[in-house]
Amino acid sequence: MIRIIACGRVKDRWLQDGIAEYAKRIRPYDRLELIEVQDEMAPEKNSAAENEQVKKIEGQRLLKQIHPQEYVILLDLAGKELDSVKLSEKINQLNTSGKSRIDFVIGGSLGVSEELIQRADFRWKLSPNTFPHQLCRLIVLEQIYRSFRILHHEPYHK
Repeated sequence: MIRIIACGRVKDRWLQDGIAEYAKRIRPYDRLELIEVQDEMAPEKNSAAENEQVKKIEGQRLLKQIHPQEYVILLDLAGKELDSVKLSEKINQLNTSGKSRIDFVIGGSLGVSEELIQRADFRWKLSPNTFPHQLCRLIVLEQIYRSFRILHHEPYHK
């Protein structure tokens, strides 16, 4: 089972449609669950300490959704980059080693808490570019779908 656990709601219709489309494409390969937790207000005038508090609160909400036996792939700008083939190899390796539940965790707009970083089994950097956290959901789902296509030796766009 693949779970996407993300902070905040997706508000834009085009993103909702894209997420729904890739969720539909993934389901023939594996069970998929999309979980949203409430995000915290983070005004731009927040101090660094206030921003850390926001990350901590959001982190606690995300951590409540993670079970001890699940493998956690945390999206993190300080993580390791994986291309599509390497991600498919990682998913395959996890499935063959008995890790049948994989959580992809996406933090809020300010990043993730230290507690969440400590819980992560793997920290994945999508790109050297920064994306809005809501767009990351769509990108992650597309990459998971692409991984399944690669693993099943099915065509995909390079």
